[in-house]
This record gives sequence, structure tokens and C-alpha cells, in this order.
Amino acid sequence: MSLIDRLAETSVRSKLAALKGGLLTLIDGKHTSVHGEEGGIDVTVTILNPRFYRAIALGGHVGAAESYAEGIWTTEDLTSLVRLFVCNREVLDGMETGMARLVQPLRQLLHYKNRNTESGSRRNIRAHYDLGNNFFREFLDETMTYSAGIFDKPESTLKEASIAKYDRLCRKLSLSPEDHVIEIGSGWGGFALHAAQNYGCKVTTTTISEEQYALGKLRIQDAGLGDRITILLQDYRKLTGTFDKLVSIEMIEAVGHHYFESFFNQCSHLLAPHGLAAIQGITIQDRFYESARKEVDFIKRYIFPGSCIPSITALSTAASITDLRLVHLEDLTPHYAETLRRWRARFLGRWDRIEAQGFDEYFKKIWEFYFCYCEGGFDEAALGSLQFLYAKPKAALPDLGDLPPLRRHMP
Repeated sequence: MSLIDRLAETSVRSKLAALKGGLLTLIDGKHTSVHGEEGGIDVTVTILNPRFYRAIALGGHVGAAESYAEGIWTTEDLTSLVRLFVCNREVLDGMETGMARLVQPLRQLLHYKNRNTESGSRRNIRAHYDLGNNFFREFLDETMTYSAGIFDKPESTLKEASIAKYDRLCRKLSLSPEDHVIEIGSGWGGFALHAAQNYGCKVTTTTISEEQYALGKLRIQDAGLGDRITILLQDYRKLTGTFDKLVSIEMIEAVGHHYFESFFNQCSHLLAPHGLAAIQGITIQDRFYESARKEVDFIKRYIFPGSCIPSITALSTAASITDLRLVHLEDLTPHYAETLRRWRARFLGRWDRIEAQGFDEYFKKIWEFYFCYCEGGFDEAALGSLQFLYAKPKAALPDLGDLPPLRRHMP
């Protein structure tokens, strides 16, 4: 082992001494060490290369992801490992200090180049969705839904969970055949198809992903709903017109901190005085928002360039400059953890088909880390999944008393 690796090992082990609420066992060749305390999460990491310690010391959690993808270490329960460190925020933050802090300026420069101007947003979206519709088909359900589902029953399928989520949003908006809905962030047309088919409304939906636009348009045509659904390849900032209802499902994370106010301002401008807006989004705890938005974490680096997970306060502050008022808020967090578990199982179960599309083992491990990283965050409520319902001044508020309560505990 080189001198730098020995120094890195000393640094990492000293920080692991503060672990609480669980046990981390490190198997390093012939040596085994145990860190933490009994009575909580119990996870084992097998180190396959001495560069493990250097990767963590220099790269923090991003270095952990990269070295996992390189086969430098492995574990049988990656989600539990993430959960253990989420529960030990001080230890996790400590891993990002010291030598690891030296690489942050470079990451921040790269992230600055990914800011969400109109051209930047198109570039960022391409970086993720240009992986191809066939790739996403392999782990999403038949509705091509890439957002948290709602599992009404333990035996609910992923498709049923996606439909339940769409229907809950439709009911919150009190959709009727007289409504014209504007959707910001089409995905592959899942919500638009459900709303038009089941509630008879008109939907105008927009995306800036050419891949999503092409498949969404085809799905709308195949469903015979071209007269009720219009799909646009257009930035939300360029939308015009007046609509009765607005919906946006997990697009807010792609808006960016500096654009939250303009997003809500545009939502308000697009809605009629009686309008309602339903927004589903991922959130981070308020106390971590300022540091998280400035940090270039694993997700920003490898999965969603230019992204910024908002806090509830950040969204409330941005919405407060408009005439939109928050009238209902619902927490779906446990359902997102379950959604991610289902996606990961499908992704790994169909890896041979994904690999045949040209993706390599490194990509596989990065995406496995992505699913587990997010799943662990939702499991420990470091991340939230929320549905917000906003109303314009003259809106008739829907009666939501007949909505069935959400399950709070997943299997």
C-alpha cells in the first residue's frame, strides 16, 4: 500500500469511529474491522482494492460511487449502506472535508456550466433522456412513468401504482371534460393519456426532450387521442395561452434554484383566475437545502446535470411572489422508496437486454448506485416526495375528503 493510501485509510477509519445507530463491517483482505454500534442497520463492505480509501478520502460520496462502479469495493446491501450514512450526517459530511474538499471547485465549475438557461436545460435533458426510449422501457412499467407511484395495496404492481398516482392528481384537480390542462414536463405522455382517456379533458403537454416528444406523440396517436392531446417540443418559459388546470410531475427538480420564481410566475400566468395547479416533486429537508444546492453530489455529477432538489421552504418562497396559494400538501415519500426498489429490480433483472443496447458494466454499477442512493434517501426521509395543490384567487377548492388515505409503510 502506498503512503497516500495509508494516510487515506487512517483518515477514513478515524471518521468511521463516530458511526452510530448501526454497524459497518469492513473486510479488507485478511483484516476485518467493525465500526459503529449494535442495534441498528448492519452492513458489510468488502474492499477489493487498496485504492478504496483514497477514493473516499479524495472524492467523498462521489468517490464512493465511482469506486463502486470500478469494482474497487462491493456490498450485498447497498441501500442499507446509504441509509446508515444518511442517519450519520456528521460522518457523511466529514467525508466531504479534508482532501475531498479539493475537488469541489472543479465539480462546481462543471455544475455552473450546466445551469438551466433555455439552452442549458435542453443540454441537461439530453444528457439523461438521450440514453434512449428503449433503455427506459426496460425498467419502467407499460405506462412509461418515471416518477413516484402510489402503492394502494402491498400487491400493487408498478403499473397500478403509476395509474393510482395519475388518478390522484386528476382528482385533486377535479378534472372534467370542460377543462383544458397544461402539463409542464410530458414524460412519455403517461399523465396526458390517463387524464384524456378517463376524464375527457383536453391536455396540452410540453417537453424539451426530443426522445420523449417522439414517443409521446406516437403513443397519443396510437391511442386515438390526437384531437384531445397536443404535445409540444417547447421550453415551459415559452408557453402561452390560458388554461383551467396545470400539472407538473417531477419536473421542478430540473428547474434550478435561480429559476424557481420564474417557474411559479409562469404557472400563474398560464392559469385562468379559477385555475388549480398540481405539482409533484422531490424535496430535501430545509436544514440541508443551502448546502446541498451548492454541492455537486453524485446525482448532479452522473445522473441529472443541472438539477436542484428544492426544499418546501424554497418552493413556498418562490410561489409567494405570485397569486398562487397552497391549499393541499400530501407526502408520498415511502411510495418513492418502493418505486425505486421496483425499478432497480427490473433494471438488474433485464440487464442482459440493456447491455445489448451498448451499455457497459461501469454504467450498470453507476445506475445501481443511483437507484440505491435515492432509495436510501427516501427510506430515511432525507428526501421527500410531495404533491402540492395550488389555487388561483377565484378557484373553487376541490373536496378531497373522499381520497383514500395513503399507506405509510411499504413491505
